[in-house]
Amino acid sequence: MKKSTPFFPILLSALLSTASLSSQETWEERAAERLKLLTEENKRQISEAQPTSPSAKRMGARKILVFWRSEGFIHTSIPWANHALAVMGRKAGAFEADFADQYSVFSAENLEQYDAIVFNNTTHLKFPRANQRKAILEFINGGKGVVGIHAASDNFYEWPAGAAMMGGQFCGHPWTSESTYAFKLDEPNHVLNDAFQGQGFWHKDEIYQYDPETYQGEEVLRVLISLDMTKESTAARLSDPKFEKHNAKFEPGVREVPVTWIRDHGKGRVFNTNFGHNESTFTNPAMMYQLLDGIQYAIGDQKADATPSAKIKRPKPALAPER
Repeated sequence: MKKSTPFFPILLSALLSTASLSSQETWEERAAERLKLLTEENKRQISEAQPTSPSAKRMGARKILVFWRSEGFIHTSIPWANHALAVMGRKAGAFEADFADQYSVFSAENLEQYDAIVFNNTTHLKFPRANQRKAILEFINGGKGVVGIHAASDNFYEWPAGAAMMGGQFCGHPWTSESTYAFKLDEPNHVLNDAFQGQGFWHKDEIYQYDPETYQGEEVLRVLISLDMTKESTAARLSDPKFEKHNAKFEPGVREVPVTWIRDHGKGRVFNTNFGHNESTFTNPAMMYQLLDGIQYAIGDQKADATPSAKIKRPKPALAPER
């Protein structure tokens, strides 16, 4: 299959000139209206945040497929993540990245060339053919990897097996993008948390919670990072009347809200992180360090224990510092 164009300049200039031809907007037209070209300063900030070497040795040629289509809400951070991944692969020497927004890439034949699929802020994906869904499950069950960035859990509403693969499905976000929240390391010494040097932290981003009917839970997932509910400003969103609609499916009171996890799936691996709604996340070196480690885990180069959290002796979490 012909290699996908990395992303935006040619695509957007062409789409902007034709967007008015149809009264019903296509995905391409919506993307052209919503997504902005990166400035040279944006690119510089993103590039400076990328790791210069991988944590794990690259075990041969590695290639990832970054998919960035959105049938629902379109995140403006998509081009930031795409650029980060393109630079990350080259700068760290960990992988080569192809970028696509057309469902046709999900054929068994085409996926053979890749070691992992990255769902970059995709929303409400609707695979038009059953064999595309089948190809993805065979890909991961056969020993490959899947990576989810932020909105990757806001998908697969007509494909329960896909939602289960990711580990959870979107159920509101009381933690909105304009504020900074506290995060704890559930596994301070886990190799995929090395980026945070054993310390909880504060970060500005939009944070999802997961539908209790589809969330796979700690019997399946190894939860690495959660919201730190010991911090009042973070826990307050659980009871704030402004966010009642977001919290309607949950019992009152403090609860665990996972943010980053890994899991086994067949012979393959999933790394999912809710970080990445805000564009600035892709200029944060610690976030990019963990994302690289997560990709290397999904690829199979970074060895990490994915025993579900409920089946291990839980370590003491590393809470965020007081502010």
